[in-house]
This record gives sequence, structure tokens and C-alpha cells, in this order.
Amino acid sequence: MTMDRDLSGAFDADPPILVCADLQGEYLAQGRRHLIADADAIMPRCLELMTLWRDNLWPVIHLKRIAQAAWFNPASNLTNWIAELKPQPGELTFEHPLPSAYSSARFAEYMSNMRSIRCLVLGFSLDETILSTIVDGFHRSHRYQVIADAVACRRPGVDDVVSYKAVVTKVIGNFAGVLESMDLTRASGRIAV
Repeated sequence: MTMDRDLSGAFDADPPILVCADLQGEYLAQGRRHLIADADAIMPRCLELMTLWRDNLWPVIHLKRIAQAAWFNPASNLTNWIAELKPQPGELTFEHPLPSAYSSARFAEYMSNMRSIRCLVLGFSLDETILSTIVDGFHRSHRYQVIADAVACRRPGVDDVVSYKAVVTKVIGNFAGVLESMDLTRASGRIAV
């Protein structure tokens, strides 16, 4: 599933920013409308990548979905970060009311002030937050890559989550690079992109 779009950036310069999308309790709550079926499968990979970034003091951004109470109640404790994946001091956080992180004026301004950066994306809501953020970023000439084995989709009315994720990932491949987590690291732990 690896696609070679914009993987040519040398790593001698600045490391890519790790963008952690919507790692919130709402997506793990059984019986909830936003449950992500394979969240447990990707959480260890997300933690592994976050640990690599943190150990190397590389930049990490966290996105948090908030919205109207009828859809995703911001007052609920289910919108809280997943304990193991929550932001640490020094890491940026952005709350976004619509699926795209660019619906946060702070995030849009931050990204517009950054030059020649690459963002690697992991987390939840591949078919909403990640897809819409990448399309918005593409139209602003921002470079994103999605780590395919560290993202998950909601599955509203979809029985075949694997096929659904493959289709969404293929669509994202038109706007961003798509790679696997093992494409990022070598045996030494150095980033390979």
C-alpha cells in the first residue's frame, strides 16, 4: 500500500512534524456512534511513533475534535485524550470544530507561517479529520504523509472495515504520501524519509 508521493525530503534538515489526529476516548467507547473498530490495533503503533518523536525531541502536534453537543459533546469526558496518547508539555494542541483541522483558526495560522515542513499523520478518523485536513492542506501547498498502519476509520454502517480503509487511503494518496511505519525507521531507529 506504500505510495511514493513526496518521500524525497532529506532528513538532514528539520524532521517532519508528527500530527496526532483525534486520539480521544469517544472513539474507543463501546456502543457510541463514533466507535473505531480497529483502534486497539493501531494504538500501540501510535504510541511507538510518538515515543520515537519524543525521545528525539522532534515536533509533535495533537488535533482534538470538538463540535456541537448534538454531534460530539465537548463537555463530555469522552472528548478527553486517551491517557497513553495525551499531549505532553511542549507539544502543540489544536481543537477543531469541523472535520478539517484547518477549521481551527490557530492551526490554519500556524501552518501558514511554517515554511518547507512535512507532516506525518497518525490517529483516528481517517475518513473524516485526516482526509479533510490533508485535502485542505494540499490546496494550501502543505506536505502531508499518512502512516497507513497507524490510522483508523470510523465505520458507520460498513461491515468490511479493511476494504473501506483501503478505499479511503487510496483517495488520500491523491493528495498526500502514504507509507507504513516501518518505512519510517531503519534498524538504527533513524528516520528514513
